[in-house]
Amino acid sequence: MSNRENESRRRETATLGGGCFWCLDPVFSELDGVEQVVVGYAGGETADPSYEQVCTGRTGHAEVVQVTFDPSHISYRELLEIFFSVHDPTTLNRQGADVGSQYRSIILTSDETQAQTARSVIDEFSDQQVWPNPIVTQVEALQAFYPAEDYHQDYFNKNPGQGYCQVVIAPKMSKFRKTFTDRLKQS
Repeated sequence: MSNRENESRRRETATLGGGCFWCLDPVFSELDGVEQVVVGYAGGETADPSYEQVCTGRTGHAEVVQVTFDPSHISYRELLEIFFSVHDPTTLNRQGADVGSQYRSIILTSDETQAQTARSVIDEFSDQQVWPNPIVTQVEALQAFYPAEDYHQDYFNKNPGQGYCQVVIAPKMSKFRKTFTDRLKQS
């Protein structure tokens, strides 16, 4: 197998939390180079928590997406840049009307390279003063990821008429699609 073939078969994962996982799932699912997005829970203490447990804010978990991607098509840095463009990384334990530690902005890294990249991207955005307030995104090593219940997977596409999808997610997706047209999968 040539290096090029080996490179094209290499896959990486990014684990990101930026509010409700229903909002992040469709964004990353539409990106060229992303092969799978699984919504779930990470960053907490309880093993295999349920949605109801996470919603209490007592498990320590954040709602996250775990993104499997091909780094020969999209880099980890590019995923982070998109991540920062689709949520507000300056609000502690909230995104819009969603309030609680489960909605915090967090990057859970799988190795030191990812951690360094995450800190570098945060420093760059901070230096550029993209937002009027400081970035509060946590960067932590991923300890465990627990997939959410099946009904949460691909929620936006399965429930386009649901109120939260229409009022919160659809406008975010419209803005995302206009901003990142060149990064979307071809139909």
